[in-house]
Amino acid sequence: MSRTPHLGPPPRRLTVEPELVRRLVADQFPQWAGLPIRPVANGGWDNWTFHLGSGMSVRMPSADEYALAVDKEHRWLPRLAPQLPLPIPVPLAKGAPDAGYPYSWSVYPWIEGAQATERDIADPIRFALDLAEFVAALQSVDPTDGPGPGLHNWYRGGTLRTYRPAVDRALTALDGHLDVALAHEIWKHSLDAPWDGKPTWFHGDIAQGNLLLDNGKLTAVIDFGTCGVGDPACDLAIAWTLLTAEGSQAYRERLAVDDATWARGRGWALWKTLATYSWCFDEPDDDDAVSARRILDGIFTEYAASHR
Repeated sequence: MSRTPHLGPPPRRLTVEPELVRRLVADQFPQWAGLPIRPVANGGWDNWTFHLGSGMSVRMPSADEYALAVDKEHRWLPRLAPQLPLPIPVPLAKGAPDAGYPYSWSVYPWIEGAQATERDIADPIRFALDLAEFVAALQSVDPTDGPGPGLHNWYRGGTLRTYRPAVDRALTALDGHLDVALAHEIWKHSLDAPWDGKPTWFHGDIAQGNLLLDNGKLTAVIDFGTCGVGDPACDLAIAWTLLTAEGSQAYRERLAVDDATWARGRGWALWKTLATYSWCFDEPDDDDAVSARRILDGIFTEYAASHR
């Protein structure tokens, strides 16, 4: 289960067992009391996720900070969904704190699909263009009254400078394990890239675990806990973390991304990957370490090629 990078160490998580979920569902939604409940494999870090019958899921925030997203999702996802070209999760019901569990929680429809991986994407350029169409549609939604950057989404959509201490810590830990001087240069270039200040909607965590495939084709985008309104550059990180070089170019061209926004997007990818690598670099065969090393190599190569 991969951790979502934050400003510092991840919050202390509550453990949620199926029996607690069963009790909460039976007490608050008796129409679903007889449905089987079982944990979702690789159900995420921010929420404990459980199957509810064959067609629904229950999402239980695992810490105070993650619980901040529940009300946001219930307010905004039903408004966003009709304006987007791919399915997204729209909550069916909101549960209340009870039985010793301190947070609001949610029941969602279960969206079928396999998490996107490089080897399972049938056509990398088509995948990139389909994703870009989704992001473009999201950015076109009226941002009025939308949630700005804050603790509810770990300040996605705000300035990258918020993450400077975390990047400094990661680079200190990684000294001797990668080209720290080049990483500093890329990071500074990202920080210096200006934003025009025009806010748009963003997802905030466009990552392979939140992109679903059917027969190799993108069919849904899930997990909007980090969504909000602000600088959309955070949704460009996928260009370095999953897309091929050709797919990355197609993604950029469809979204008409200028050089400054692209540089900020590169900074988001760099921060997330440095944070992940700093947790696992001493276990070189760990899947997260292998992936982080690959992504960092790609970031370094792409930056060098664009700054010859």
